[in-house]
Amino acid sequence: MGLLRVMMPPKLQLLALLAFAVAMFFLENQIQKLEESRGKLERAIARHEVREIEQRHTQDGLRERDLTLSSLSDNEDDMVIIYNRVPKTASTSFTNIAYDLCGKNHYHVLHINTTKNNPVMSIQDQVRFVKNVTEWREMKPAFYHGHVSFLDFTKFGVKRKPIYINVIRDPIERLVSYYYFLRFGDDYRPGLRRRKQGDKKTFDECVSAGGSDCAPEKLWLQIPFFCGHYSECWNVGSQWALEQAKYNLVNEYMLVGVTEELEDFVMMLEAALPRFFRGATELYKTGKKSHLRKTSEKKPPTKESIAKLQQSAIWKMENEFYEFALEQFQFVRAHAVREKDGELYLLAQNFFYEKIYPKN
Repeated sequence: MGLLRVMMPPKLQLLALLAFAVAMFFLENQIQKLEESRGKLERAIARHEVREIEQRHTQDGLRERDLTLSSLSDNEDDMVIIYNRVPKTASTSFTNIAYDLCGKNHYHVLHINTTKNNPVMSIQDQVRFVKNVTEWREMKPAFYHGHVSFLDFTKFGVKRKPIYINVIRDPIERLVSYYYFLRFGDDYRPGLRRRKQGDKKTFDECVSAGGSDCAPEKLWLQIPFFCGHYSECWNVGSQWALEQAKYNLVNEYMLVGVTEELEDFVMMLEAALPRFFRGATELYKTGKKSHLRKTSEKKPPTKESIAKLQQSAIWKMENEFYEFALEQFQFVRAHAVREKDGELYLLAQNFFYEKIYPKN
């Protein structure tokens, strides 16, 4: 190069220098364009990868959502409710609502008809019943009802227990209703001959005479129905039975209502279990069957008759259980409904989620 500079005239040297400078500028410009093109390509590839990841996440999310919805739907379609109804607590009136809604809401209603209305099943029938309830898929979702005492499904190795619900009543009012029902029947099947038909003695006359059909021992029914299939449950006046009934009411029953506030019970069931009870509140208010079954010829007892029954230890225990159930029901209701202008309405959802991690 040095030899060329000696041999080349100054003008040619200047031109060569300019040409070299132009060539270098051109090369740098091309290199810059290549770098920019490479950057664009890398960004395009990155955006494509992001889109692919987002699509995979979206598809995964949709699959998870579909699986979740399918699981929820399967769970609802696998649901079983047992209403082990206590006699003369408006149980037929409430059961009629379930019958009226089963076609519209697509579930089955099955009556548990025990021989002679015996509320205690034999051990072999307990096994059969548990097997039917859990494995009879053609009948699911299902609403079982009948005059049978509480049965603990966990004793039989069942993983998913049915949902228990029930309604109870003031013990003396329930006994009075049952007393007249055995003699005069009701408006549900008025032509059916009842066991005590022809006996015209009033409840007050029965109490005054110390009759067996109005004895304090006849009050012992709601406690054993909730206590269950233990021998001690049916020992009249058992303190253990009372405590076990309370335990089961709180721990084994989703909701226990009271006859005196049946509409509130129906409303809360519709809110909690719409799969079964959607439309129940409106049906209860306007339907023809809501108060279908009424005991005929029922006469309210006198204060003297009530006072005499209230002296017994059995009444005190049954009433304690009723008051316990009533307090629990009113507690649940206070957190579920409000009253405005004489009308009840359900409270809206009162919780939400936040601070959800990890962030995606």
